Amino acid sequence: MFRGAVMKAMLLGILAAFFFSFTFLLNRMMEVEGGSWLFSASLRFLFMLPFLLVIVYIRTGFKALWLSVRKNPFPWFGWSFVGFVLFYAPLTFASGYAPGWLVAGTFQLTIVAGLLLSPLFYHVSANGSRIRQTIPLRSLLSSAVIFVGVVFIQAQHATSISGNLLFSVAPVIVAAFAYPLGNRKMMELTDGRIDTFSRVLGMTVMTTPVWVALFVTGTIQHGLPTASQTGQALIVAISSGIIATLLFFYATDRTRKKPNQLAAVEATQSGEVIFALILELLFLHALFPSPLALLGIGLIVIGMALHSFLSRKTAQPGNSRSRKILD
Repeated sequence: MFRGAVMKAMLLGILAAFFFSFTFLLNRMMEVEGGSWLFSASLRFLFMLPFLLVIVYIRTGFKALWLSVRKNPFPWFGWSFVGFVLFYAPLTFASGYAPGWLVAGTFQLTIVAGLLLSPLFYHVSANGSRIRQTIPLRSLLSSAVIFVGVVFIQAQHATSISGNLLFSVAPVIVAAFAYPLGNRKMMELTDGRIDTFSRVLGMTVMTTPVWVALFVTGTIQHGLPTASQTGQALIVAISSGIIATLLFFYATDRTRKKPNQLAAVEATQSGEVIFALILELLFLHALFPSPLALLGIGLIVIGMALHSFLSRKTAQPGNSRSRKILD
């Protein structure tokens, strides 16, 4: 039962990675066509808002969400800002300086980041006491393989356009840490009292003033977005903002109390590299990665497979050592 639950969460994570990969393709397309990253970032969340309002209204209504936000308005805004704004705005900015598959590959540092952030969180023991989480070392070793893969795919990029390396790498590193930090802090804050749909809606509502400000700034600098960019942003909002985000947040919700299993679910996002590469080769006729970059992509996939193996092994009931690691 435990192994089945973990595998189901990981499959949801892989499916989310597929829909997330459209973000990297379409953001790159918008940049190539001359669209501003300010619109790419803001329109996604502004388009998400009406969809989420309808979904949450039909499913549960807004009462539980409203009570949660009213109880902790400042943490809600702060961690929503980290999880959404500091995650997505840097990604769209970086898309102007690197191919989508490379941005997706660099973003896989989020898997390592999620593990390194573990000591910032607690879990509740059987007697009700709060115990600080530790970094799961086995998962960290698997993530180190992924990190080496990211270094390899960046090597080709560094030699070709080294002048833009800072703009293509630094923002993605910020996003890689912000995404798991904001997501995990919001899970800790809500503690299962509202469902995934309500949590994503709440985070979107709390950051809407920021997205409006970015949209207005883009309009002042560039005029209104083109019809093409607006349509592409709508697709990103549905595929990545609604489908992928809800799938991924639901999968992490299911494993939030088990550090190794949570790390395994977060590792499934390395599938974004493969999906983004295929999509970019098909639709943008991007240059095929060098042998070194392909080796890096292979290492990322191997790292994800190791995460899967470790999570399944430690999830077996009756394994006392596994329970110690997980708890």
